This record gives sequence, C-alpha cells and structure tokens, in this order.
Amino acid sequence: MTRTLPPGITVTARVPASSANLGPGFDSLGIALGLHDEIVVRTTESGLTIRVEGEGADDVPWGPSHLVVRAIERGLEAAGVWADGLDVVCRNVIPHSRGLGSSAAAVVGGLAAGRGLAAEFDPGLACDNAELVQLASEFEGHPDNAAASVLGGIVVSWTETDHPADIGADGVGDHHARTYRAVRLDPHPTLCATVLIPEDRSSTAHTRGLLPELVPHGDAAFNASRAALAVVALTQRPDLLLPATADRLHQGYRASALPLTTAWITRLRSAGIAATVSGAGPTVLALSVGEFPAELRELAAADGLRVVTPAISDGVRVD
Repeated sequence: MTRTLPPGITVTARVPASSANLGPGFDSLGIALGLHDEIVVRTTESGLTIRVEGEGADDVPWGPSHLVVRAIERGLEAAGVWADGLDVVCRNVIPHSRGLGSSAAAVVGGLAAGRGLAAEFDPGLACDNAELVQLASEFEGHPDNAAASVLGGIVVSWTETDHPADIGADGVGDHHARTYRAVRLDPHPTLCATVLIPEDRSSTAHTRGLLPELVPHGDAAFNASRAALAVVALTQRPDLLLPATADRLHQGYRASALPLTTAWITRLRSAGIAATVSGAGPTVLALSVGEFPAELRELAAADGLRVVTPAISDGVRVD
C-alpha cells in the first residue's frame, strides 16, 4: 500500500554532468564531470511549485511535465510512497543540448531526490546505486550518461535483456525486459578533462539519426580494440589516450552536422591531445595529462568556444 509523506521533509540532490562515448565506447563508456546541477525538494500539503534558475530557465516547462518533476515522482513511486504536494527548486549549471548529459543529470537528480525523501521518511526505503542506474536508464534508453552521473568517475555500462538474441542495432531489445548495468572505474590520478562548449546546441535525435544501421566489420573490430584500450588508458596508462580514443563508428558520420566540433577535434588530436565528441555533441571533450595549453585555450575562445576544465567528479549526492 502506498504511504503518503508528511509535509516538511526536505532533501537536496547535487548531480554531475557527464560525457559519453569517450571516442570508441559508443553508448557504453562515460565520465562524470564537475559541473553540478542542484535540486532542492520539499514536501508540502498540496500542489506543485517549481522554480528553475540558471541554464534552461527560459526553455523548460515549469510544471508537472518538467523532467525533474517526473523523475521525482518516479522515485517516489518506486519506493512505494507519495507526496500530496512538492516544492521544487532547480539550480542548473550543466549546459543544455551540448552533449554534457543535462537530461540524464535531471533524471538522476530527480530520482535521487525522490528516493531521498522516501529514505528520510523511512530509512528502509533507501535506494542503492544499482537501482538508481536502472531507474535512470529507463528514462534515457541507455545507461552511459545516467550511470556516470550516478556512480561518478569513469563508467563502463551495458544493457541486458531476458532474450539476448532480441538485442538490436541500438543495443536494446524492443520486446523483452531490459536490465541496465554499470561499473565504476577510478581514473588515473593524472587524468584531466577539458570541455570546449559551443554556443550552438545539438539535437541528440538528429545526430543519432545520421548513424547507419550497418557498419563495416573492420570498423567494428577497430572500435572493439580501442574501447578495450580506452579502459587501460583512462585508468592505468594515460600515455595511450590518443590511440585509445580513436573512433570509426559514429563521429565520422556526424561530422557534417558538427563542423566546428570536428575541426577542433582534428586540431587537438594533431597537437597530440585525445579529443572526442562529447556524447552527441557539439561539445568537444579533451582528455590529457596536465593543463590544457594556454594558446589553444585562446584560439578556442576566439572561435566562440567556452573552455572549462572540470574535475572528474564523484556521483550524485543527496543531503
């Protein structure tokens, strides 16, 4: 039986951005980045109030259809509780539609806040990371960004179904139950991330639509080897980052839609810096040892790119 939460319970969820793919690890590799959205939720007597500050404040609905609100409600439902009223404040830092996992962060933050409210009411309703990855990935359809925002660090994620032969080209089965899984890897202590963020936005649906249904066997084999190498490079051998982040499965097909992104990836890789498209773009993710070169930072700024060097972050935190 669903139990109703009393008014006056408050939690705050702090959730990091993420970058997916990291070159060859399409829909499987991800990294959590220290750009954090904050969600403050309080139970009330009735109704819904929501306020959005910062990124996306003028672009997202301030009502029940807001992604954070839907995620909070899903988190409450999964815990078997409900709230007659909610007051929600979203303080957004993660850029929207730039390939930095803003929607995954909204989902993870909302779910974590919902489960946090439930746990404040009854500690036995606390949610573990595996369940949070599952719930968040059900929203997203794949676990790479969501798992990074949940677990932090570097993640390797995958999808299972109850009938493996049903897994299609997009990695999921359409007619069978899906289980989303992920493991966290600790990055090498010298690993640094830099993101070059354009003003222009990108549609994940559009850029994913540019990908072919079939790819050459040689390209698939290439990416399998480089994704395996990426795990080694990111955690143990950062000197291998450049070859480990090479890709033949998705970036080339999206290049025409991301000309500035593609030009900067070429420039950085020519300079020996492991650069990739961050998720579906248009942000560029650069992975290196040591500081991002000042001269490249100045050139990027001149091209209208915002250069940010976030820490590699831990996962979502609820207080």
